[in-house]
Order: sequence, then structure tokens, then C-alpha cells
Amino acid sequence: MVADILTWLGSLIISIISSTGYFGITILMALESACLPVPSEIIMPFSGYLVVLGRFSFWLVVIWGTIGNLLGSVAAYFVGIKGGRPFIERYGKYILISQEDLERADRFFKKFGNLSIFISRLLPVIRTFISLPAGIARMPFWKFCFYTFIGSLPWSALLAYFGILFGENWQSIEIYFRKFDWLLGILIIFAIGWFIYKKIKNKK
Repeated sequence: MVADILTWLGSLIISIISSTGYFGITILMALESACLPVPSEIIMPFSGYLVVLGRFSFWLVVIWGTIGNLLGSVAAYFVGIKGGRPFIERYGKYILISQEDLERADRFFKKFGNLSIFISRLLPVIRTFISLPAGIARMPFWKFCFYTFIGSLPWSALLAYFGILFGENWQSIEIYFRKFDWLLGILIIFAIGWFIYKKIKNKK
């Protein structure tokens, strides 16, 4: 079932980029960064393959992909500010998130926000969702935009380059990234489980 959905999604991405060019790259990368399940591991390598075919310019692929990342991230950032923070302030206690946790997140992003945004943009899974906590913690907007852009640039360039390197076999790249996605997903689940365990233990 999951494999069928991924196959369909991959075909849709290929169709959109083939018919709309750079605009399609930008929109699709924006959707991924807005926390929707549109994998950049398909978007950028396929675009890199089209560079090999002479359809695209490598640096235009990278720039438009990075701009898409920024646009989608900004959308998620404002969702965090306008929706996420008020929701947590009102209902956080029901999901084990206290005002103290919120203040701790604020301090973290104030101290390490620049580095965390930059590094997160280089990591599968995490890069898609980091904008929400950045918005919830009210990280300064222009700093958020700057580090999102410079963090997304090497990611977009690397994936596009893989598409050039692998050529017509560009789809084989996704398999390796998916394995890394699963590993990070498991680590995130363990981290959430540990957070819940500590909260329950402290309450007792």
C-alpha cells in the first residue's frame, strides 16, 4: 500500500516538473517544507537528471529548489506562531507540554536557533518539520529565513548533483534516503517516548 502511494507520488512529481519546469520545482519543494509528504529525494534528483538531458541549468535548479524550501518553511513558521503557540499555551497541559517547556524552547531557539535551523535543513525528516517549533518558539523571522536559505542550499545542490551523477538511474538514490528516514523516525519516536516517560515520572 505504502509502496503504491510512493510510486504514484513519484509519477505525479515527475509529471509536474516535466510540464511546468522550474516553477514546478519551486512549488513542490515549498509543499515539502510546509510539512506535506512531498519528498525532495524525488524532486531534486529528477531535476538533476533533467540537467543531464539539457532541459535545465544546474544552478537554476538549486536556486529555485532552495527558494521553494524557504517559501514553504515560512508558511510553516507562521502556522507555528499563529496556531501552534496559542494551542500549546491553552491545551499543552493535556499533551504533557507545560509553560516551562515552552519557555525552555524559547531559550533554546534564542541561544542555538541559528545553528539548529541550519543543521536541521541538512537532515531528512527533521528538515521538513523544524519550522513549526521555530515559529512556536518565536525565533526572529529574518534570522529564521537566512539560516533556512543557507541550510537548504547545500541540500538542494547535493540532491540535484546526485541526479546528475546517477543519470537515468536517479531513482535508486531514494532507496538509500528512505533507510535514513526510517532510522531518524525511530530515533524521534524514542525521544518522544522518553519525554512522555519523564513527564509522567515527574508528576508521580
